[in-house]
Amino acid sequence: MKKTAIIYASTHHQNTYRLVSAISEKYSVTLIDATMVQTADLSGYDLIGFASGIDFGRFYQPVEHFLDENLPYNKQVFFLYTCAKTSPRFTQTIRAKAVRKDAVILGEYGCRGYNTYGPWKLVGGMNRNHPDSAEMRAAVEFYHSLISDK
Repeated sequence: MKKTAIIYASTHHQNTYRLVSAISEKYSVTLIDATMVQTADLSGYDLIGFASGIDFGRFYQPVEHFLDENLPYNKQVFFLYTCAKTSPRFTQTIRAKAVRKDAVILGEYGCRGYNTYGPWKLVGGMNRNHPDSAEMRAAVEFYHSLISDK
């Protein structure tokens, strides 16, 4: 089994934390909260995930900064995110940072998350009850697809 660390930030409604927790309940992964820990030696990990809510179209700054400062060269990486509406462009910036570290990008999984930012707060938010159990299950299946022998 691949030794895995997932670096995450989940600050709005703990949407992203729910995804990484679902993975860590089924698989032995190290979870690192990038809002609490700024440095870590990732050299002993085979697979490194970066997980975040989306803020103005990109991963939260602590996650991107963690990658910049701590990702060793030539590692296998993946991305997880929660947001109001999924879009492949949300990983463009963090993907570019990983490529500069010669990372092998294995894939990404994104799903909706409960959002009460800005005007959505006035109407009770959007995507209430997300990520739901099917989305969390899909995140676990996505991770499983990365570690299974093909």
